[in-house]
Amino acid sequence: MSASQAAFALLMKPLNLGFTELKNRVIMGSMHTGLEESWNGFNKLAKFYEERAEGGVALIVTGGISPTLSGRLSPFASQLSSFFQLARHRKLIKAVHRHEAKICLQILHAGRYAYHPFAVAPSAIRSPISPFSPRALSCKQIKKIIKAYANTASLAKRAGYDGIEVMGSEGYLINQFVCRNTNQRQDEWGGTFENRIKFSLEIIREIRRVVGENFIIIYRLSMLDLHKDGSSWPEIVLHAREVEKAGATMINTGIGWHEVRIPTIAATVPEAGFTWVTNKLKQAVTVPLITSNRINSPETAERCLQDGDADLVSMARPFLADSQFVKKALNNQAHLINKCIACNQGCLDRVFKGERATCLVNPRAAYEDEYPLVKADHAKTIIIVGLGVAGLSCAYYAAKRGHRVIAYDAENLGGQFNLAAEIPGKEVYFDTIRYFEAQLLLLDVEVHKKHKVGIEELRDVFADAIIFATGVTPRMPDIQGIEHFSVMDYETAIKNKSTLKNKVAIIGAGGIGFDVAEMLMTTNENSNDWYKKWNIDTTYQQRGAVLDDPGVSDHDSEPGREVYLLQRKDEKLGKNLARTTGWIRRLSLRRAGVKMMSNVSYKKIDDSGLHIMSEGKEVILAVDHVVICAGQKSEDGLYKQLAALEQVVHIIGGAKKAAELDAETAIREGMELAYRL
Repeated sequence: MSASQAAFALLMKPLNLGFTELKNRVIMGSMHTGLEESWNGFNKLAKFYEERAEGGVALIVTGGISPTLSGRLSPFASQLSSFFQLARHRKLIKAVHRHEAKICLQILHAGRYAYHPFAVAPSAIRSPISPFSPRALSCKQIKKIIKAYANTASLAKRAGYDGIEVMGSEGYLINQFVCRNTNQRQDEWGGTFENRIKFSLEIIREIRRVVGENFIIIYRLSMLDLHKDGSSWPEIVLHAREVEKAGATMINTGIGWHEVRIPTIAATVPEAGFTWVTNKLKQAVTVPLITSNRINSPETAERCLQDGDADLVSMARPFLADSQFVKKALNNQAHLINKCIACNQGCLDRVFKGERATCLVNPRAAYEDEYPLVKADHAKTIIIVGLGVAGLSCAYYAAKRGHRVIAYDAENLGGQFNLAAEIPGKEVYFDTIRYFEAQLLLLDVEVHKKHKVGIEELRDVFADAIIFATGVTPRMPDIQGIEHFSVMDYETAIKNKSTLKNKVAIIGAGGIGFDVAEMLMTTNENSNDWYKKWNIDTTYQQRGAVLDDPGVSDHDSEPGREVYLLQRKDEKLGKNLARTTGWIRRLSLRRAGVKMMSNVSYKKIDDSGLHIMSEGKEVILAVDHVVICAGQKSEDGLYKQLAALEQVVHIIGGAKKAAELDAETAIREGMELAYRL
């Protein structure tokens, strides 16, 4: 046994299911990419899945596919209900099976989460996250949907899938039947808990009847509803045991409802933060259990198995970040894994906007067909100036394509990403920088740190192209007294956070302003503090495992801090933050006591503090520091000088456009340019 196999002994151990065997304990969990609905999408999806199968994963679960028209997440979302649709699915299956991996189709009925007027549910109760009120299902319609699930499973088997996953969690239709707040029926499908779980059990029984014994059925059980009308622990145990009796091969872990204001997969959630609940259920059932959520390294996955939390580990976003996750762990190269940073920017945020999912740290994800890992026709010499994430990305992909790359940075690697990594909850961002640095070393990129290049060095140098990724510097607004000793830019504040006193005004409420406020208000909390902060009952004495209404905890913030977060615009602060994480950031700061003010005009800064106009009145904020987070300006001077000399030059990242700077765009631009060279 190799050192790496010993280090990940349980993770790499095969699992015999009786009629088939999984080659290891790693499952690539269900992710909707948007390719499921796009033109030529299944061909691209086949490339996406194949690269993960080749990378060593044992089992892949597809994105959710509806069994009926009413169950679609959106009007044109994927549905499998006819044999005419099987040809495109066979492309995926063939690509995955080529590498001795298995693949299961996830069957998902949206229920009241459907974003269209045909939504149906156990009861006619609208979801707070959808504008469409569902129709209550009749008993006849319920039985038709059960048959539709079985039909989709039968078609999946006919196509060649190794099994299916029944989505019974996260607040979708089956979960809506189980919970009393969404199921207020008084017939055989409602009322008692035994009646409310009947829908899920009939679906499993009917699927098992039509597919036979030698076919994987995974049931994704909501083990933590995280709302006060959710299931109790004894009910969870009863449901799991009945699911096992009904014919499920494995039970997967589902955490939370989409409408509940408790984070479940964001970076703020502790690593492996919910494996304890799978562990708790493990004593009650005999079928293999799958644990999930915020597991993003082989070390964490192995620890979950060693601790007896589960029999298998499901990871979704980590396989967006690195398709070779399993192979690298197996080959003693875990340090070369491109780690998921749980930002949601490239994946969930894009999907919710109707765009194709990808990954901030791996822009090839779901674009494998457009950006194949092949050498360029002609090797070139490329000089890159600036090694923030745009420059690092460009250097990596250019070298990967066979070009000779020489790269310079005036400081160390990472640029503004280093500042982001100093914010509590974003420490994992350092792993992205370490990943790129390790890859550049492997690819023999000539890296010069702390080397500020000038026009003299570049004017007559031989290179096929010079790329500027010189980033940005903080922009200082025109406010009287901006030179006052109390004023500093966000870069200075982050680098000197330990010296900041207790009264701080932050000018600018974009992403960086929120970062600085979070840095100022966050204590060094452990995971137990995090559960208390979000009112999660880890003893599971309460329904849904919540102690109280989520989001109203008075958990400590940094003691004695008085922080003002200010913006000129007359709109909600953080309006343009990411859709899936912005609410967490706003709620956290409100609960920490940050005073958020919009429609503010800045008059002056002096020894008395920051003078502002708010609601027609002049107010003096008597603060120790004024931190400026009012945007950035591009560092593009050297680029303009060389461009004027008609050199072959390119510019990417913040140096190209400082406005609304984001790392996802910067990393993608670096890759795209490397493929054009």
